[in-house]
Amino acid sequence: MIRFFNGKVLTMNQEMEIHNDYEVWVNEDKIQYVGPKVTFEGNFNQEINLRGNLLMPGFKNAHTHSPMTFLRSYADDLPLQEWLHQQVFPMEAKLTPDMIYEFTRLAVLEYLTSGITASFDMYVEPEANANANIDMGFRTVLCGTINDFKDTIPELEGFYQKYNRYHPLVGYQLGFHAEYTTSEPLLRAVAALANQYKAPVYAHVSETADEVEQCRKRYGKSPVEFLADMGMWDYGGGGFHCVHVSEADMDIIKEKGVYVVTNPASNAKLASGIAPITAMQEKGIPLGIGTDGPASNNCLDMFREMFLVTALAKLREGDAAACPAESVLSMATVGGARAMGLEDCDCIAKGKQADLIVIDLHQPNMQPEHNIIKNLVYSGSKQNVKLTMIAGKILYQDGQFYVGIEPERIYENCKRLVQQLSC
Repeated sequence: MIRFFNGKVLTMNQEMEIHNDYEVWVNEDKIQYVGPKVTFEGNFNQEINLRGNLLMPGFKNAHTHSPMTFLRSYADDLPLQEWLHQQVFPMEAKLTPDMIYEFTRLAVLEYLTSGITASFDMYVEPEANANANIDMGFRTVLCGTINDFKDTIPELEGFYQKYNRYHPLVGYQLGFHAEYTTSEPLLRAVAALANQYKAPVYAHVSETADEVEQCRKRYGKSPVEFLADMGMWDYGGGGFHCVHVSEADMDIIKEKGVYVVTNPASNAKLASGIAPITAMQEKGIPLGIGTDGPASNNCLDMFREMFLVTALAKLREGDAAACPAESVLSMATVGGARAMGLEDCDCIAKGKQADLIVIDLHQPNMQPEHNIIKNLVYSGSKQNVKLTMIAGKILYQDGQFYVGIEPERIYENCKRLVQQLSC
Protein backbone atom coordinates (compact mmCIF):
# COMPACT_ATOMS: atom_id res chain seq x y z
CA MET A 1 0.00 0.00 0.00
CA ILE A 2 1.33 3.45 -0.98
CA ARG A 3 0.14 6.60 0.75
CA PHE A 4 0.22 10.07 -0.80
CA PHE A 5 -0.30 12.76 1.83
CA ASN A 6 0.33 16.40 2.79
CA GLY A 7 -0.46 17.83 -0.62
CA LYS A 8 -3.19 18.97 -2.97
CA VAL A 9 -5.39 16.52 -4.88
CA LEU A 10 -7.22 17.21 -8.13
CA THR A 11 -9.45 14.20 -8.73
CA MET A 12 -11.01 15.33 -12.07
CA ASN A 13 -14.07 13.45 -10.82
CA GLN A 14 -16.91 15.57 -12.26
CA GLU A 15 -15.45 18.75 -10.78
CA MET A 16 -12.35 20.93 -10.81
CA GLU A 17 -12.03 21.39 -7.07
CA ILE A 18 -8.56 21.02 -5.62
CA HIS A 19 -8.63 19.36 -2.19
CA ASN A 20 -6.02 20.53 0.28
CA ASP A 21 -6.89 17.96 2.94
CA TYR A 22 -7.13 14.76 0.88
CA GLU A 23 -4.96 11.67 0.93
CA VAL A 24 -4.78 8.99 -1.75
CA TRP A 25 -3.90 5.37 -1.00
CA VAL A 26 -2.83 2.95 -3.71
CA ASN A 27 -3.16 -0.81 -3.28
CA GLU A 28 -1.31 -2.77 -5.97
CA ASP A 29 -2.55 -1.28 -9.27
CA LYS A 30 -5.70 0.44 -7.99
CA ILE A 31 -6.73 3.40 -5.90
CA GLN A 32 -7.88 2.18 -2.50
CA TYR A 33 -8.90 5.42 -0.80
CA VAL A 34 -9.43 9.10 -1.66
CA GLY A 35 -10.44 11.56 1.02
CA PRO A 36 -9.50 13.30 4.25
CA LYS A 37 -6.98 11.69 6.58
CA VAL A 38 -8.36 8.66 8.41
CA THR A 39 -6.81 5.95 10.53
CA PHE A 40 -5.39 3.01 8.58
CA GLU A 41 -5.31 -0.32 10.39
CA GLY A 42 -2.06 -1.63 9.02
CA ASN A 43 1.28 -0.52 7.60
CA PHE A 44 1.98 1.36 4.41
CA ASN A 45 4.76 -0.01 2.24
CA GLN A 46 5.62 3.51 1.17
CA GLU A 47 4.51 6.97 2.28
CA ILE A 48 5.04 9.85 -0.12
CA ASN A 49 4.96 13.31 1.41
CA LEU A 50 3.72 15.59 -1.35
CA ARG A 51 5.00 18.66 0.53
CA GLY A 52 2.22 20.81 -0.84
CA ASN A 53 2.54 19.60 -4.44
CA LEU A 54 -0.36 18.49 -6.64
CA LEU A 55 -1.48 14.89 -7.20
CA MET A 56 -3.73 14.40 -10.25
CA PRO A 57 -4.63 11.85 -12.95
CA GLY A 58 -2.01 11.32 -15.62
CA PHE A 59 -2.43 12.83 -19.07
CA LYS A 60 -3.63 10.55 -21.88
CA ASN A 61 -1.98 10.87 -25.28
CA ALA A 62 -5.06 10.03 -27.32
CA HIS A 63 -3.35 9.90 -30.72
CA THR A 64 0.26 9.08 -31.46
CA HIS A 65 2.64 6.97 -33.52
CA SER A 66 5.27 6.15 -30.90
CA PRO A 67 7.82 4.26 -33.03
CA MET A 68 8.20 7.31 -35.27
CA THR A 69 10.78 8.67 -32.83
CA PHE A 70 13.28 7.45 -35.44
CA LEU A 71 12.02 10.19 -37.80
CA ARG A 72 12.24 13.07 -35.34
CA SER A 73 13.67 16.08 -37.21
CA TYR A 74 14.33 13.88 -40.25
CA ALA A 75 11.91 15.42 -42.77
CA ASP A 76 10.70 18.73 -41.39
CA ASP A 77 9.35 21.83 -43.14
CA LEU A 78 7.39 19.93 -45.78
CA PRO A 79 3.64 19.85 -46.58
CA LEU A 80 1.76 16.81 -45.33
CA GLN A 81 1.38 14.78 -48.52
CA GLU A 82 4.98 15.33 -49.62
CA TRP A 83 6.22 14.64 -46.09
CA LEU A 84 4.14 11.46 -45.86
CA HIS A 85 4.61 9.90 -49.29
CA GLN A 86 8.14 10.99 -50.19
CA GLN A 87 9.84 10.90 -46.80
CA VAL A 88 7.93 8.96 -44.16
CA PHE A 89 6.51 5.96 -46.04
CA PRO A 90 9.83 5.04 -47.76
CA MET A 91 11.70 5.06 -44.45
CA GLU A 92 8.97 3.16 -42.62
CA ALA A 93 9.17 0.41 -45.26
CA LYS A 94 12.65 -0.43 -43.91
CA LEU A 95 11.54 -0.98 -40.32
CA THR A 96 11.78 -4.34 -38.57
CA PRO A 97 9.85 -5.42 -35.46
CA ASP A 98 13.04 -5.10 -33.37
CA MET A 99 13.40 -1.51 -34.51
CA ILE A 100 9.78 -0.71 -33.68
CA TYR A 101 10.31 -2.18 -30.22
CA GLU A 102 13.33 0.02 -29.50
CA PHE A 103 11.91 3.23 -30.96
CA THR A 104 8.73 2.73 -28.91
CA ARG A 105 10.77 2.46 -25.72
CA LEU A 106 12.34 5.83 -26.51
CA ALA A 107 8.88 7.38 -26.85
CA VAL A 108 7.80 5.92 -23.51
CA LEU A 109 10.67 7.68 -21.75
CA GLU A 110 9.46 10.96 -23.19
CA TYR A 111 5.85 10.27 -22.24
CA LEU A 112 6.84 9.68 -18.64
CA THR A 113 8.65 13.00 -18.39
CA SER A 114 5.51 14.73 -19.65
CA GLY A 115 3.18 13.08 -17.14
CA ILE A 116 1.55 10.96 -19.85
CA THR A 117 0.34 7.64 -18.43
CA ALA A 118 -1.24 6.07 -21.53
CA SER A 119 -0.91 6.28 -25.30
CA PHE A 120 -3.37 5.55 -28.09
CA ASP A 121 -0.84 4.20 -30.53
CA MET A 122 -1.54 3.72 -34.22
CA TYR A 123 1.28 1.79 -35.82
CA VAL A 124 2.20 -1.42 -37.61
CA GLU A 125 3.66 -4.55 -35.97
CA PRO A 126 1.47 -4.42 -32.86
CA GLU A 127 3.32 -7.22 -31.07
CA ALA A 128 6.60 -5.30 -31.03
CA ASN A 129 4.78 -2.18 -29.89
CA ALA A 130 2.82 -4.00 -27.17
CA ASN A 131 5.89 -5.75 -25.80
CA ALA A 132 7.89 -2.54 -25.66
CA ASN A 133 5.18 -0.92 -23.54
CA ILE A 134 4.78 -3.96 -21.31
CA ASP A 135 8.52 -4.20 -20.68
CA MET A 136 8.60 -0.51 -19.72
CA GLY A 137 5.50 -0.80 -17.50
CA PHE A 138 3.60 1.67 -19.67
CA ARG A 139 -0.10 1.56 -20.57
CA THR A 140 -1.12 1.61 -24.22
CA VAL A 141 -4.16 1.08 -26.41
CA LEU A 142 -3.16 -0.07 -29.88
CA CYS A 143 -5.21 1.17 -32.82
CA GLY A 144 -5.74 -0.66 -36.10
CA THR A 145 -3.85 0.76 -39.08
CA ILE A 146 -5.35 -1.21 -41.96
CA ASN A 147 -5.15 0.37 -45.42
CA ASP A 148 -4.58 -0.67 -49.02
CA PHE A 149 -0.89 -1.35 -48.36
CA LYS A 150 -0.87 -3.02 -44.96
CA ASP A 151 -2.90 -5.65 -43.10
CA THR A 152 -6.08 -7.52 -44.03
CA ILE A 153 -9.50 -7.82 -42.43
CA PRO A 154 -8.67 -11.27 -40.94
CA GLU A 155 -5.46 -9.77 -39.50
CA LEU A 156 -7.35 -6.79 -38.07
CA GLU A 157 -9.88 -9.11 -36.46
CA GLY A 158 -7.10 -11.27 -35.09
CA PHE A 159 -5.33 -8.26 -33.58
CA TYR A 160 -8.60 -7.13 -31.97
CA GLN A 161 -9.11 -10.51 -30.35
CA LYS A 162 -5.48 -11.05 -29.36
CA TYR A 163 -4.49 -7.70 -27.88
CA ASN A 164 -7.64 -7.21 -25.86
CA ARG A 165 -6.58 -10.33 -23.93
CA TYR A 166 -2.83 -9.87 -24.14
CA HIS A 167 -1.83 -8.03 -20.95
CA PRO A 168 -3.47 -5.70 -18.39
CA LEU A 169 -1.42 -2.77 -19.75
CA VAL A 170 -2.51 -3.33 -23.37
CA GLY A 171 -5.79 -2.82 -25.19
CA TYR A 172 -6.81 -2.69 -28.85
CA GLN A 173 -9.36 -0.74 -30.90
CA LEU A 174 -10.43 -1.22 -34.49
CA GLY A 175 -9.04 1.37 -36.84
CA PHE A 176 -7.84 2.20 -40.34
CA HIS A 177 -5.29 4.74 -41.49
CA ALA A 178 -7.51 7.15 -43.43
CA GLU A 179 -10.15 7.32 -46.14
CA TYR A 180 -7.59 8.42 -48.74
CA THR A 181 -5.34 5.37 -48.18
CA THR A 182 -8.13 2.82 -47.93
CA SER A 183 -10.36 1.64 -50.77
CA GLU A 184 -14.14 1.68 -50.43
CA PRO A 185 -14.50 -2.15 -50.38
CA LEU A 186 -11.93 -2.37 -47.58
CA LEU A 187 -13.61 0.43 -45.64
CA ARG A 188 -16.95 -1.34 -45.90
CA ALA A 189 -15.33 -4.52 -44.62
CA VAL A 190 -13.99 -2.58 -41.60
CA ALA A 191 -17.48 -1.19 -40.96
CA ALA A 192 -18.92 -4.70 -41.15
CA LEU A 193 -16.34 -5.93 -38.65
CA ALA A 194 -17.20 -3.07 -36.29
CA ASN A 195 -20.87 -3.95 -36.50
CA GLN A 196 -20.09 -7.63 -35.93
CA TYR A 197 -18.26 -6.82 -32.68
CA LYS A 198 -20.38 -3.77 -31.83
CA ALA A 199 -17.07 -1.93 -31.56
CA PRO A 200 -15.93 1.66 -32.12
CA VAL A 201 -13.64 2.56 -35.03
CA TYR A 202 -10.85 5.15 -35.19
CA ALA A 203 -9.02 6.85 -38.07
CA HIS A 204 -7.36 10.00 -39.34
CA VAL A 205 -10.28 12.13 -40.54
CA SER A 206 -10.42 15.45 -42.42
CA GLU A 207 -6.87 16.40 -41.51
CA THR A 208 -6.29 18.65 -44.54
CA ALA A 209 -8.44 20.65 -46.92
CA ASP A 210 -7.07 18.63 -49.85
CA GLU A 211 -8.12 15.37 -48.19
CA VAL A 212 -11.70 16.61 -47.92
CA GLU A 213 -11.71 17.96 -51.48
CA GLN A 214 -10.40 14.70 -52.95
CA CYS A 215 -12.96 12.66 -51.01
CA ARG A 216 -15.75 14.85 -52.36
CA LYS A 217 -14.45 14.29 -55.88
CA ARG A 218 -14.40 10.53 -55.37
CA TYR A 219 -17.67 10.05 -53.52
CA GLY A 220 -19.56 13.34 -53.55
CA LYS A 221 -19.33 13.47 -49.76
CA SER A 222 -16.98 14.66 -47.06
CA PRO A 223 -14.95 11.97 -45.27
CA VAL A 224 -17.23 12.25 -42.24
CA GLU A 225 -20.39 11.87 -44.33
CA PHE A 226 -18.91 9.04 -46.38
CA LEU A 227 -17.78 7.01 -43.37
CA ALA A 228 -20.95 7.59 -41.38
CA ASP A 229 -23.18 6.60 -44.28
CA MET A 230 -21.51 3.20 -44.56
CA GLY A 231 -22.12 2.51 -40.86
CA MET A 232 -18.50 2.95 -39.79
CA TRP A 233 -19.43 4.66 -36.51
CA ASP A 234 -22.65 2.86 -35.63
CA TYR A 235 -20.95 1.97 -32.33
CA GLY A 236 -18.96 5.16 -31.95
CA GLY A 237 -15.25 5.67 -32.33
CA GLY A 238 -12.95 8.56 -32.96
CA GLY A 239 -11.58 10.91 -35.56
CA PHE A 240 -7.98 12.04 -35.27
CA HIS A 241 -7.40 15.69 -36.28
CA CYS A 242 -10.83 16.68 -37.72
CA VAL A 243 -9.43 20.05 -38.76
CA HIS A 244 -11.59 20.62 -41.84
CA VAL A 245 -15.07 19.63 -40.73
CA SER A 246 -18.30 21.43 -41.62
CA GLU A 247 -21.32 22.12 -39.43
CA ALA A 248 -22.99 19.10 -41.02
CA ASP A 249 -19.93 16.98 -40.26
CA MET A 250 -19.94 18.06 -36.63
CA ASP A 251 -23.63 17.23 -36.34
CA ILE A 252 -22.88 13.71 -37.58
CA ILE A 253 -19.92 13.36 -35.21
CA LYS A 254 -22.14 14.38 -32.30
CA GLU A 255 -24.99 12.10 -33.36
CA LYS A 256 -22.69 9.08 -33.72
CA GLY A 257 -20.96 9.64 -30.38
CA VAL A 258 -17.60 9.96 -32.09
CA TYR A 259 -14.69 11.42 -30.12
CA VAL A 260 -12.53 14.03 -31.77
CA VAL A 261 -8.86 13.90 -30.83
CA THR A 262 -7.17 17.18 -31.66
CA ASN A 263 -3.46 17.42 -32.44
CA PRO A 264 -2.66 21.13 -32.51
CA ALA A 265 1.15 21.06 -32.68
CA SER A 266 1.25 18.61 -35.59
CA ASN A 267 -1.53 20.43 -37.46
CA ALA A 268 0.22 23.76 -37.01
CA LYS A 269 3.67 22.45 -37.96
CA LEU A 270 2.32 20.77 -41.11
CA ALA A 271 0.20 23.87 -41.88
CA SER A 272 -2.90 21.67 -41.94
CA GLY A 273 -5.03 24.24 -40.14
CA ILE A 274 -6.73 24.90 -36.81
CA ALA A 275 -9.53 22.60 -35.71
CA PRO A 276 -12.86 24.28 -34.78
CA ILE A 277 -12.60 23.26 -31.14
CA THR A 278 -14.95 25.94 -29.83
CA ALA A 279 -17.72 24.90 -32.23
CA MET A 280 -17.23 21.28 -31.21
CA GLN A 281 -17.46 22.20 -27.54
CA GLU A 282 -20.66 24.13 -28.18
CA LYS A 283 -22.15 21.06 -29.86
CA GLY A 284 -21.13 18.82 -26.98
CA ILE A 285 -18.72 16.71 -29.01
CA PRO A 286 -16.41 14.74 -26.67
CA LEU A 287 -12.77 15.74 -27.08
CA GLY A 288 -9.32 14.36 -26.35
CA ILE A 289 -5.81 15.58 -27.10
CA GLY A 290 -2.96 13.81 -28.85
CA THR A 291 0.60 14.70 -29.75
CA ASP A 292 0.51 12.83 -33.06
CA GLY A 293 3.83 11.20 -33.90
CA PRO A 294 7.31 12.56 -33.15
CA ALA A 295 7.98 12.87 -36.88
CA SER A 296 5.40 15.61 -37.30
CA ASN A 297 5.33 17.28 -33.89
CA ASN A 298 8.27 16.69 -32.98
CA CYS A 299 7.81 16.74 -29.20
CA LEU A 300 5.73 14.31 -27.10
CA ASP A 301 4.71 16.97 -24.61
CA MET A 302 1.16 17.31 -23.30
CA PHE A 303 1.81 20.71 -21.74
CA ARG A 304 2.62 22.19 -25.13
CA GLU A 305 -0.44 20.54 -26.65
CA MET A 306 -2.74 21.92 -23.94
CA PHE A 307 -1.46 25.44 -24.43
CA LEU A 308 -1.84 25.21 -28.20
CA VAL A 309 -5.38 23.83 -27.99
CA THR A 310 -6.59 26.88 -26.10
CA ALA A 311 -4.31 29.48 -27.72
CA LEU A 312 -5.17 28.44 -31.28
CA ALA A 313 -8.88 28.28 -30.45
CA LYS A 314 -8.73 31.83 -29.10
CA LEU A 315 -6.87 32.94 -32.22
CA ARG A 316 -9.29 31.20 -34.60
CA GLU A 317 -12.35 32.70 -32.88
CA GLY A 318 -10.82 36.09 -32.17
CA ASP A 319 -12.02 35.59 -28.61
CA ALA A 320 -9.67 35.43 -25.63
CA ALA A 321 -12.42 33.74 -23.60
CA ALA A 322 -12.70 30.77 -25.99
CA CYS A 323 -11.73 27.28 -24.85
CA PRO A 324 -10.95 27.96 -21.18
CA ALA A 325 -8.17 26.16 -19.35
CA GLU A 326 -10.52 23.95 -17.34
CA SER A 327 -12.00 22.39 -20.47
CA VAL A 328 -8.54 21.77 -21.93
CA LEU A 329 -7.30 20.02 -18.80
CA SER A 330 -10.39 17.82 -18.92
CA MET A 331 -9.63 16.92 -22.56
CA ALA A 332 -6.06 15.98 -21.67
CA THR A 333 -7.10 13.65 -18.85
CA VAL A 334 -10.74 12.52 -18.68
CA GLY A 335 -11.56 13.07 -22.36
CA GLY A 336 -8.51 11.26 -23.63
CA ALA A 337 -9.05 8.29 -21.33
CA ARG A 338 -12.64 7.87 -22.44
CA ALA A 339 -11.77 8.34 -26.12
CA MET A 340 -9.37 5.40 -25.75
CA GLY A 341 -11.83 3.23 -23.87
CA LEU A 342 -9.92 3.58 -20.59
CA GLU A 343 -12.85 4.47 -18.37
CA ASP A 344 -11.02 3.03 -15.36
CA CYS A 345 -8.15 5.49 -15.82
CA ASP A 346 -10.06 8.76 -16.20
CA CYS A 347 -9.98 10.21 -12.68
CA ILE A 348 -8.90 9.66 -9.08
CA ALA A 349 -11.57 7.59 -7.37
CA LYS A 350 -11.72 4.38 -5.39
CA GLY A 351 -11.34 1.35 -7.64
CA LYS A 352 -9.82 3.29 -10.54
CA GLN A 353 -6.40 2.45 -11.92
CA ALA A 354 -3.53 4.16 -10.09
CA ASP A 355 -2.25 6.12 -13.08
CA LEU A 356 -1.16 9.26 -11.26
CA ILE A 357 1.24 12.16 -11.57
CA VAL A 358 2.68 14.65 -9.11
CA ILE A 359 3.09 18.23 -10.27
CA ASP A 360 5.83 20.26 -8.60
CA LEU A 361 4.24 23.54 -7.57
CA HIS A 362 7.47 24.78 -5.99
CA GLN A 363 8.76 26.09 -9.32
CA PRO A 364 8.81 29.71 -10.51
CA ASN A 365 6.39 29.03 -13.38
CA MET A 366 3.75 27.72 -10.97
CA GLN A 367 3.86 30.68 -8.59
CA PRO A 368 1.86 32.44 -7.32
CA GLU A 369 -1.03 30.01 -7.01
CA HIS A 370 -3.88 32.30 -8.05
CA ASN A 371 -5.35 29.43 -10.05
CA ILE A 372 -3.49 26.11 -10.22
CA ILE A 373 -5.52 24.76 -13.14
CA LYS A 374 -4.80 27.81 -15.27
CA ASN A 375 -1.15 27.59 -14.25
CA LEU A 376 -1.07 23.99 -15.50
CA VAL A 377 -2.44 24.89 -18.92
CA TYR A 378 -0.97 28.34 -19.49
CA SER A 379 2.41 28.21 -17.75
CA GLY A 380 3.00 24.55 -16.87
CA SER A 381 5.75 22.53 -18.48
CA LYS A 382 7.48 19.16 -18.30
CA GLN A 383 9.82 20.57 -15.67
CA ASN A 384 6.86 20.43 -13.27
CA VAL A 385 6.38 16.65 -13.55
CA LYS A 386 7.87 15.29 -10.36
CA LEU A 387 6.47 11.75 -10.45
CA THR A 388 4.68 9.48 -12.90
CA MET A 389 2.93 6.31 -11.67
CA ILE A 390 1.21 3.72 -13.86
CA ALA A 391 -0.77 0.77 -12.47
CA GLY A 392 0.53 1.58 -9.00
CA LYS A 393 4.22 1.56 -9.98
CA ILE A 394 6.43 4.63 -9.96
CA LEU A 395 8.19 4.73 -13.33
CA TYR A 396 9.62 8.26 -13.13
CA GLN A 397 10.50 10.38 -10.12
CA ASP A 398 12.66 13.46 -9.68
CA GLY A 399 14.35 13.02 -13.04
CA GLN A 400 15.08 9.31 -12.61
CA PHE A 401 13.49 6.46 -14.59
CA TYR A 402 12.47 3.14 -13.04
CA VAL A 403 11.69 1.13 -16.16
CA GLY A 404 14.15 -1.76 -15.90
CA ILE A 405 16.74 -0.33 -18.28
CA GLU A 406 19.07 2.65 -18.25
CA PRO A 407 17.89 5.39 -20.63
CA GLU A 408 21.39 5.69 -22.13
CA ARG A 409 21.14 2.11 -23.39
CA ILE A 410 17.90 2.97 -25.21
CA TYR A 411 19.47 6.11 -26.69
CA GLU A 412 22.48 4.18 -27.95
CA ASN A 413 20.34 1.38 -29.39
CA CYS A 414 18.16 3.90 -31.24
CA LYS A 415 21.20 5.77 -32.58
CA ARG A 416 22.62 2.52 -33.94
CA LEU A 417 19.33 1.52 -35.57
CA VAL A 418 18.87 4.93 -37.19
CA GLN A 419 22.34 4.61 -38.71
CA GLN A 420 21.33 1.23 -40.14
CA LEU A 421 18.19 2.73 -41.67
CA SER A 422 20.15 5.54 -43.27
CA CYS A 423 22.50 3.17 -45.11
